[in-house]
Amino acid sequence: QVQLVESGGGLVQPGGSLRLSCAASRSIFSFNAMGWYRQAPGKQRELVATIRSLGSTNYADSVKGRFTISRDTAKNTVYMQMNSLKPEDTAVYYCNARENQSYWGQGTQVTVSS
Repeated sequence: QVQLVESGGGLVQPGGSLRLSCAASRSIFSFNAMGWYRQAPGKQRELVATIRSLGSTNYADSVKGRFTISRDTAKNTVYMQMNSLKPEDTAVYYCNARENQSYWGQGTQVTVSS
């Protein structure tokens, strides 16, 4: 069983920044991809960003140019730097890891409000 532990959420003003972290309980090289999803109240969970095993990345159109996903393989951790945050970025953010099955973290709340 894989454990994914997110951290870094919080309350930030519009235009501010946050960095989310997702620490895995084993080597992240074993996953086909890791990523971040988010779910706002009353909405479906949506993909935000992914990073594949060879390092390629992709982003939802709504966050391109503002969010950056990265990883530190020595620490088995994936990050997402979020800049120029908007109120519509408010959601619970979940870390995901995929191999033959999909694993999820417990989620971290991000609230963008003045």
